[in-house]
Amino acid sequence: MSFFPLDQVRTLLAVVDEGTFDAAAAALHVTPSAVSQRVKALEQGAGRVLLLRTKPVRLTESGEIVVRLARQLTQLERDARAELGMAGEPATLPIAVNADSLATWFLSALTRVPPGIYFELHREDEERTTRLLREGLVMAAVTSSPDAVQGCSVSALGRMRYLPVASPEYVARWLSRPFRSMVGEIPVVTFDRHDELQNKFARSLRRRGAGSLRHYVPASEAFVGAVTAGLGWGLVPSTQAAPRLESGALVLLDPTRAIDVPLYWQQWKLHSPALSATAEAVAAAARESLG
Repeated sequence: MSFFPLDQVRTLLAVVDEGTFDAAAAALHVTPSAVSQRVKALEQGAGRVLLLRTKPVRLTESGEIVVRLARQLTQLERDARAELGMAGEPATLPIAVNADSLATWFLSALTRVPPGIYFELHREDEERTTRLLREGLVMAAVTSSPDAVQGCSVSALGRMRYLPVASPEYVARWLSRPFRSMVGEIPVVTFDRHDELQNKFARSLRRRGAGSLRHYVPASEAFVGAVTAGLGWGLVPSTQAAPRLESGALVLLDPTRAIDVPLYWQQWKLHSPALSATAEAVAAAARESLG
């Protein structure tokens, strides 16, 4: 007898994706009681707790392993149906991608994927996308880590270049001395509280982080807009900065320095035509767009 009956595994996956037992029940067209019984039976078969009953639910380490299995089984079933010409749910690939890639080159990669494959994109910092892989919430990710998550393969995509820029109005208002000497004192725009890029750049100039006068703007286009509006200086992807530098909307604060962030593609080691086609499209787009 299998410890992982397919209906129970699918139910666990639905609970994780929907966030609650009630929402999973609605998605599966069964009662919440049936969902609870299936998950409990799966936990009994596995001999350990798989879910923490919070809102939304949270996976235990054991639950992460079973969810990865559930997602792999689901994708393999969809691929088999497609190859046999059978009707079924379309292939939907959950992928984690950082905001700057999403705003610049990544969507063009998805347009190269053959029709019939759909995507559920999770926006996350490139240093944290591996967490979603590890938890089994996504099947592939754009990440800054060259170290493969267990059960995943990794390949280099290239480097995204960031330039230190600000608006001319900001420079006139705040820079009474060279940028290098004032970087720890003047307002800066950062993506969120996990964003260390501006600190890293500042430390390369003066061995100290950026200043405490900070604006947090957690969206790529809005981040560039905040810098262009003069709220603070910031590191902007070169592809977004170039037209604004040309028009004079932004100025380069240090022409001799930039930060290059290496990007990698990590995906589950799973023989899936949909996943392979996506990986090929992402690699091709990255070769054209990244350094």
